[in-house]
Amino acid sequence: MSMVPITIACNDYDRTRAIMDGRVRVEGCEVTYLPLEAEEVFFRAFRDEAFDVSELSFSSYMLSMTRSDCPYIGIPAFVSRMFRHSGIYIRTDRGIRSPADLRGKVIGVPEYQLTALVWIRGILKDEYGIDPNEMHFRSGGQEEAGRTERTPLTLANGVDLQPIPAGETLVSLFTAGKLDALFTARAPSCYVDGAPNIDRLFPNYREIEKQYYAKTGLFPIMHLIGVRKTLVERYPWLPVSLYKAFCEAKAIALDEVRDVSALNVTLPWVEAEVLDTIRVMGRDYWKYGIAENAAEIETITRYSYEQGLALRKLSAKDLFHPSTFEISRI
Repeated sequence: MSMVPITIACNDYDRTRAIMDGRVRVEGCEVTYLPLEAEEVFFRAFRDEAFDVSELSFSSYMLSMTRSDCPYIGIPAFVSRMFRHSGIYIRTDRGIRSPADLRGKVIGVPEYQLTALVWIRGILKDEYGIDPNEMHFRSGGQEEAGRTERTPLTLANGVDLQPIPAGETLVSLFTAGKLDALFTARAPSCYVDGAPNIDRLFPNYREIEKQYYAKTGLFPIMHLIGVRKTLVERYPWLPVSLYKAFCEAKAIALDEVRDVSALNVTLPWVEAEVLDTIRVMGRDYWKYGIAENAAEIETITRYSYEQGLALRKLSAKDLFHPSTFEISRI
């Protein structure tokens, strides 16, 4: 039987590396793995349908699904997850001492639809009672001018969202004091460089995020894997074969990170970090699967709809290929 040639565009994660280097095969497929930064993958996938299999922003995927123009169908391999309390950066000279102080402030965002920011706004509302329409959002390139929303965006809930001036960047405006805060998935260069009057809202974010997990049980999902619908029509077995491969690659990464014979991660106490994570979140702390992540899926679909992004409240059945809901086990 001839192999099906497919391109997989995804970041170079430890949990996907075994697919990239060929240790894990996708059944029936000859894989070309393109290790690209997530922003480039999303842009090319949603604008040009550039890849057969693609890492996708969960938020942009939901937007496209509710508009019936998404070329991909999801599989529940959640290759990117992250707690997001750490993604709120503030000017320390604006009297911002707690989340409540964000009311009325001008907030920079690279794109309003970013999954990280959907979670940040949802957490601010659920945990601290702050509605998005109590803040003023300004969007644009974080480090480079000219960034726009990767999929067209029309908000229906009265949120104040405006682009920053042409030629400006969020970092330049933030450093100059023209923004009060910055919500972002990527640490801004002004913070990394130690610019004055710039800090995280939660400098002790690790403890705050542990408390959030203990209270909610949620480990926020950022990205999933999408398969081109036209390809699935030709090869209906492909979603499960891909899902199995991504699960196998993740299992290899979880084993490798605990290998103390020769450290795979450039940290001296990485095993202690893993053991602490297991103590807090359980042995299967990076879960794939639909039932295994029902609470996270329900929460982010609710957030997207409440924030005026998705045009309707989506369900797991809307988002994932039906063959991935129940996988055979030995």
